[in-house]
Amino acid sequence: MKNSYALVTGASSGLGFEFAKQLSQRGFKIILVARRKDKLEKIQKILKTESIVITADLSDVNECIRVAEETRKLDIEVVINNAGFGDCGRFYETDANKEMSMIDVNVRAVHILTKLMLQRMKPRVSGGYILNVASSAGLFPAGPYMATYYASKAYVTSLTQAVAREVKEAQLDLYVGALCPGPVDTEFNDVANVEFALKGITPKECVSYALNQMFRWRKVIIVPTLRMKLAVFVTRLFPREQVVAITAGQQRKKRKF
Repeated sequence: MKNSYALVTGASSGLGFEFAKQLSQRGFKIILVARRKDKLEKIQKILKTESIVITADLSDVNECIRVAEETRKLDIEVVINNAGFGDCGRFYETDANKEMSMIDVNVRAVHILTKLMLQRMKPRVSGGYILNVASSAGLFPAGPYMATYYASKAYVTSLTQAVAREVKEAQLDLYVGALCPGPVDTEFNDVANVEFALKGITPKECVSYALNQMFRWRKVIIVPTLRMKLAVFVTRLFPREQVVAITAGQQRKKRKF
């Protein structure tokens, strides 16, 4: 077993749970972060290595800072910023409070934890890894009917690529990357109130691919499945306005508008 820890946010279900499980299988001690303590304690019993539970609502900036403070004395080698959610609907009809919470979790929490953990990991002799879970949505110009979600994930991919470049030019032994999957079969659909038009991959497939790309190839933007890679590539061949129109058509299939 490794002496170092992997911190996973949004660890109570879906991709977060799968990241915790697979990183535990790789020998990391796990720090599980999410709002639902009961679910985290159940996951603790499944993991193969030592784990710590931290209940936190990452929509609160102070809670993000508390997570960093409570883990300050631990040797954290891997950070998976996975917490996040979406919503679907016309922008002028969706709930503003839910959208503000989405921005707090998808954007502010990722920003703060990336900064704080990067500052802490910088002196590590053996380096470290920060993977921000974004979405293929963050690689498209815009996403009508999921406008706030697409915009939040665009922020994550942009921030991650910029920080990764800074780290590279500083010649630091650190990895910073973004996972940008298409549909994955998780609780996301229920929270976002959508049904994906395309068939999703399993969390196990998504996480296994992501960890391989992170540890072995140090890929900055990770897009699982050839289908999504092609979709992202095709967007570069058409005018921005046309891509947005095509995206709107795909989004309408998720709900009846």
